Amino acid sequence: MSRVTMRPFHADDVEGVLALWEASSRSAGQPVYGLAEVLASCEKDHAVVAHDAGRLVGAVVGRAAHAQGWVVFLGTAPGHEALGPRLLAALEREMTGTGLTKLSALLADDQVALEAFARQGFTIQKDLHYLERDLPLQRAEVALLGELGGRMLSRDRWDAIGGMTEEKSLLERRLVVPLAHPDVADRFGVAPPRAVVLFGPPGTGKTTFAKAIASRLEWPFVEVFPSRLAADPAGLAGALRETFTKIAALEHVVVFIDEVEEIAGRRGGEPPSPLQGVTNELLKIIPAFREQPGRLLVCATNFIRAIDGAFLRHGRFDYVLPIGLPDAAARHAIWQAYLPAGAVDVDLAEVVAHSEGFSPADIEFAARRASQAAMEHALARAAESGSSGDVVGDGPTTQDYLRAVASTRATVSAETAAEFAEDITTLARL
Repeated sequence: MSRVTMRPFHADDVEGVLALWEASSRSAGQPVYGLAEVLASCEKDHAVVAHDAGRLVGAVVGRAAHAQGWVVFLGTAPGHEALGPRLLAALEREMTGTGLTKLSALLADDQVALEAFARQGFTIQKDLHYLERDLPLQRAEVALLGELGGRMLSRDRWDAIGGMTEEKSLLERRLVVPLAHPDVADRFGVAPPRAVVLFGPPGTGKTTFAKAIASRLEWPFVEVFPSRLAADPAGLAGALRETFTKIAALEHVVVFIDEVEEIAGRRGGEPPSPLQGVTNELLKIIPAFREQPGRLLVCATNFIRAIDGAFLRHGRFDYVLPIGLPDAAARHAIWQAYLPAGAVDVDLAEVVAHSEGFSPADIEFAARRASQAAMEHALARAAESGSSGDVVGDGPTTQDYLRAVASTRATVSAETAAEFAEDITTLARL
């Protein structure tokens, strides 16, 4: 060991540190800190290396975070394990004077490293848990996502959808699991989906489900608005092509097109519709989109019968999934979301039963209508009693909600509901 010398890290030590990091990952499992972080700290923070006859045989790397220092890597070549405590002592001297009050480390289950730290005076802290999270959006993608008008959605959107258990289960099994776990899908020969169509009557929550899928996957959500693209100097077809070219630069993404029948309607007729060129462009875009992993195109329509047959064929869309009216559990969750704090004595079960056939949009309208009517009645009673500053009543009652339900016309008629049931039989692809 007398030949071993220690000195601060130099740029020409990179290959040696790389070899030590790779050897450490093979023998002790994946290190806590990745190679990129270790090399970055070598360059910018604190690092000490040990050489034996001109060969790098040990390295220790640390970084300071306020008053606490962290050892991000400790590695020794075979036969030089005893260098561990000496390297740690050298790093400690190197970092002394930077205002640190504590030096800490997170380690994999590496007995050699644990002994080196113990010999240098480090103590193992009990009942601590190491937690980590990979950030879903990388720095280079932030500007592009902003340019596309996309965003990351909160992680709670999926769980916030109450009821709709059949729809959620189907989307989870067909879309979320293969996309979130591509290695498992590959093992079973399952090709993760690249494009799906959601269809159903107006106001049934197709947009909500598309956003929930992006939330569940923790992928960026980008909504494409054909009406906005139509104003582009390149024309709608050209703007659509340019938008998808930009989207291709994102590592992961859920792309959503609502009311897709507007740009993918049935072609034909004399003279041809001006939108036929847009439909043709979209039919070209989808195969190229499908070639890239880590992405999902979700198209939604209220009128699936109006969509061109070539658009829906196998090879372009993996699934054509129905999204119907909310069941009782879903209606209960939606009503619950609109109850104000003062509505404490509402018989929600009765309100839910009377609102069968309502869409989420219908429930929102009726709930707001009940609140407005209850407030107006309370103000009127206060005015009649001459105490306008003292409004009587805590909030809407069961009767307020039942009156609002009775006076709200459901968006989905019986005829539309029957057509939807027929479309499930003839057009759905589950």
